[in-house]
Amino acid sequence: MVAVRIEHSAVEHLRGDRRAAGRTQEARRRAGGQRHPLGRPGIRDVPARNEVAIPRTPIRFGHERYSALGIAREDWEARQRAAIANWDCFGAPAALFCYIDRDLGVAQWADLGMYLQTVMLLLRAEGLHSCPQMAWSQVRKTVEDIVSPPDALILFCGMSIGYEDVTAEYIRTGRAPLDETVTFIQD
Repeated sequence: MVAVRIEHSAVEHLRGDRRAAGRTQEARRRAGGQRHPLGRPGIRDVPARNEVAIPRTPIRFGHERYSALGIAREDWEARQRAAIANWDCFGAPAALFCYIDRDLGVAQWADLGMYLQTVMLLLRAEGLHSCPQMAWSQVRKTVEDIVSPPDALILFCGMSIGYEDVTAEYIRTGRAPLDETVTFIQD
């Protein structure tokens, strides 16, 4: 893992990279084509809809988040502006970029998620807040230009780290009911 402070010039570079990626996605959307993951070649963040039922939780989260910000679902430009906050680490003073060996499999990616949860809990124990950000994988080439990781590694995610801004409006999204996300099996 690599922790770095993002300088303003790097944020501007990232914004340009993300805007270009967003324009590509928007062109696909307008052409009626399939939207493809922007980040990791050969690795899909979400399975194709015909392969597995995708829970509606991410859709609900997006609706709640953008509604709380006063952004309509159809307002693509406003949604993009809201997403740009990722590249400024939501105002946090520090960022952590987590890499994993390109040759590791799905099980190790899950291990990494558990490891990151432990890091987040340790940060809370020190009075810090954090926000894992898969969005950074969408601009992994730009992050590589700044961080210069070994070629054998691939960016898993970024994480913003800082102290809570108690003056910021807090948007709490709903949580799926337990029975929607967990199946209990009894003997």
